[in-house]
Amino acid sequence: MTDTPDALTGWYPEAVVFDCDGTLMDTESHWQDARNQVFRDFGIHPAPGFAERAKGVHYIACGRMMAQEADKPKLAGEMTGSLLRHFMAQVAEDPVTMPGAADFVRRLSGRLPLAVASNCPLEVVESSLERAGLLGHFEHVVVPSEEDSGGGASEPVRPKPWPDVYATAARLCGAAPQRALAVEDSMTGIESALRAGLRVIGVGPRPRSEDATRADLWVPVLNAPDLTAWVESWPPRGEGE
Repeated sequence: MTDTPDALTGWYPEAVVFDCDGTLMDTESHWQDARNQVFRDFGIHPAPGFAERAKGVHYIACGRMMAQEADKPKLAGEMTGSLLRHFMAQVAEDPVTMPGAADFVRRLSGRLPLAVASNCPLEVVESSLERAGLLGHFEHVVVPSEEDSGGGASEPVRPKPWPDVYATAARLCGAAPQRALAVEDSMTGIESALRAGLRVIGVGPRPRSEDATRADLWVPVLNAPDLTAWVESWPPRGEGE
């Protein structure tokens, strides 16, 4: 894979599945502020690099990581709940889309099925997208199931980096995984999409080279000229491969 549109030349998706945090919505700063507030509440000083290690991690796993930083694993549940409360309060006050994200979604809307695959709780994803005026463009929103109900009626949907959210989103859109495109900003999410079999566009600051090459294309923002030109080259719906 290369960091040029050539990696996707001649290939067109039958569905596009977006991550939410850091891809559609500018919420990473909210997560960072929420983590910092929890650490302050509990009197904890995290080790350097914690913010990068926590990026894209499901909030329950993040709560466990925070408790481990404090060397108090029994506080994981309490810290997880506090993290989510602080985050949701900030999102409600300041829902902001990532640069180019709203225009990119609207450009694709109606051309092919769109979905969201996120590690965030459903309420957080839907409310933030609704407030940004984007929710109606997506046919499906897939998030991890909190726990297996044990009833055997359906399989649990595991969080990224497991492939479940992307595999489920592609299936709900009616596309085989290899015919679906993921749009992601984190290596955790890219790993999830690749394991599900999707092609991947990475968005945001370019990571170190060995990570960046895991995506078919890496762009700084979703209105990048190379990405726009590739999308405009797609044939009308039903006329692709």
